[in-house]
Amino acid sequence: MKKVAKDQLTPKEEEVMQLLWEHGPILISKLVELYPDPKPHFNTVSTVVRRLETKGFVGHNEISGSFHYYAKVEKEYFRSRSFGNFIKNYFGGSYYGAVSSLVTEDKISADELKELLRLVEHKGK
Repeated sequence: MKKVAKDQLTPKEEEVMQLLWEHGPILISKLVELYPDPKPHFNTVSTVVRRLETKGFVGHNEISGSFHYYAKVEKEYFRSRSFGNFIKNYFGGSYYGAVSSLVTEDKISADELKELLRLVEHKGK
């Protein structure tokens, strides 16, 4: 199994971060409630949150003896890194390859491509 770098997220860590970005600061028990059924065990979510805290991605405030956890990094930090890694791993680093795959699989329309081209052209100005 491939080892995940300290600055990357496992799928379970990513799930927790998504919930923290959307709902934090929050108690572990409330995080568990946000999961769809079957819900993970409290201890499982707690372990993932502690790992994220060790990595520096999550912090907490103690309020009346309870820990309220929150994301310490912005979602954009992982969005840009994850997308770049995805393109590197699945398309050999070729963004053209990724977009052409979207076209081949009918996942993007001609109008959307025209809009992307307009954005690229205006960015250069």
